[in-house]
Amino acid sequence: MDPRELPATWPFRLQARRLRAGPHDWWVAELGSPDAPAVLMLHGLGASGHSFRRTAPGLAQHFRLIIPDLPGQGCTRCGAVDRLSLNRIAEDLWMLCESLGAAPRAILGHSAGAAIALQMALLRPVPRVVGLNAAVGAFEGPAGLLFPVLARGLAALPFVPRTVSTLMGSEARVRDLLDGTGSKVDDETVALYVRLVRDPDHVAGALGMMARWNLDPLLARLPGLSSDVVLIAARDDRTVPPRVSHAVATRLVRGRVIDVEGGHIVHEERADGLAGLLLEALQFSSDSPKIN
Repeated sequence: MDPRELPATWPFRLQARRLRAGPHDWWVAELGSPDAPAVLMLHGLGASGHSFRRTAPGLAQHFRLIIPDLPGQGCTRCGAVDRLSLNRIAEDLWMLCESLGAAPRAILGHSAGAAIALQMALLRPVPRVVGLNAAVGAFEGPAGLLFPVLARGLAALPFVPRTVSTLMGSEARVRDLLDGTGSKVDDETVALYVRLVRDPDHVAGALGMMARWNLDPLLARLPGLSSDVVLIAARDDRTVPPRVSHAVATRLVRGRVIDVEGGHIVHEERADGLAGLLLEALQFSSDSPKIN
C-alpha cells in the first residue's frame, strides 16, 4: 500500500515513517519514550502493524515500541523477494533495528511474527520473546507436503495477487475469513483488513512469504535458545491450536505458556489489546513459577 493514500484514521499513520534499511523500504511506527527499553512488535502473516492498534497505547507508557510492517506487507516495500524466507526476514529486521539505533530488550510477535521473533533471538541475544498464538508448528499430514508447493506455485503467477484481491476483498469474504480464525471482531477491524486484502501488492507479499516459509531449521534449534519465552495461547484459536504453544514450550529451556480466552487475533478482540497481560509477559522473570 502507498502510505500517502492511507486515511488519517489508519492506525499509527501519524507515528510511522518510511525508512530504508537493508533491501527494503520499511514502513515503521515508533511509540513511547525513545529512552525507554525497546520492544519490537511483529504482526502475523497477511496483517500489518495496524493489528497492534489496541495493544500499543498501554505498552507505550513503559516501552519504546517499534512496529514495522513486514516486508511486502502493509506499506513496507519488499526490495528482494528472495529475502522473504524466515531467516532472511529475521536478518533484515535486525538491520532495521540497527538503523533505528535500537537493541530490543524484548520481541513480541503474533502468529508468524512470533516465529520470526524466535528466529531473531537465535541470531542475536534477546532477553525476552513473547509469542501470541505463535505459528511455530509444522503443518501435519498431507498439508505439510502440499502447502509449500501450492504457495510457491501461486506466488510465481503474476496475476494471482490481483485475482485474490478481487475475489476475497469484499467485506463479507473478509469477515468470513476472520470469523474462521475463532475471533469475533468488530466492524472497524473488518474494514482495516478489507483495505489490506484489496491491495494486490500486500497479497503478493503475503504469498511470497508463504512460499518461502520453512520452520524446520527453527524448530531444530529451539532447544538451544537461551531467551526467556512466554507463549500466550488462545483457547478458541482455529488457526494455531493452543497445543502448538504447549508443545513448543516443552522444547524450550526457559519457556512458559499462558492460556487465555479468545481466537487467533485475540488482541484485536479485546478493548485493551491484551496490553495488561502482555505487559506482565514482557516483564517476565526466569525466576517466576511456571504458568500452565
